[in-house]
Amino acid sequence: SVEKVFSSKEVPPWQKQLTLRAFVVSFVLGVLFTFIVMKLNLTTGIIPSLNVSAGLLGFFFVKTWTKLLEKSGMLRQPFTRQENTVIQTCVVASSGIAFSGGFGNYLFGMSEVVAKQSTEANNAQNIKNPTLGWMIGFLFVVSFLGLFSVVPLRKIMIIDFKLIYPSGTATAHLINSFHTPQGAKLAKKQVRALGKFFSFS
Repeated sequence: SVEKVFSSKEVPPWQKQLTLRAFVVSFVLGVLFTFIVMKLNLTTGIIPSLNVSAGLLGFFFVKTWTKLLEKSGMLRQPFTRQENTVIQTCVVASSGIAFSGGFGNYLFGMSEVVAKQSTEANNAQNIKNPTLGWMIGFLFVVSFLGLFSVVPLRKIMIIDFKLIYPSGTATAHLINSFHTPQGAKLAKKQVRALGKFFSFS
């Protein structure tokens, strides 16, 4: 098991997992993935699971960053798999809001501009011009609804029923394998393949 490689390594405290470089990379990848999600949402209406690609690109960027710092002798903290998980979580959460927030379908479908294109039910009751303040409030409700529903669902589905989630499990195995000597080489190959995929989509 890949986990045996990390059995002797101590898990860093949460303060060392939430680093500035993790948030910088998360922000850049979050913006990139949000554009990809919006394009897919407006053209096909569905999006693939982005967990694996977010974990992979997060590893690639921070590993490159830390290697450059290591060569210059300025590396203070090594890149950990926990930090990689923080990046992947932030990227998937931010790009997920673009999809579940309805920016590609119902959020702007309520507006007066879209309503004028239809002859059915075109009245004040069926029109809502979303303002910035209203959209921020709406996104908070959408985001926190998921957060509050996760706590009871975690107990039932993960602890009691011990269900394995394919996307999350695959991402965890992938992030673990990246942080092994052989995994770093594999990650470079996968980044090239991912670049080709995004250039075609």
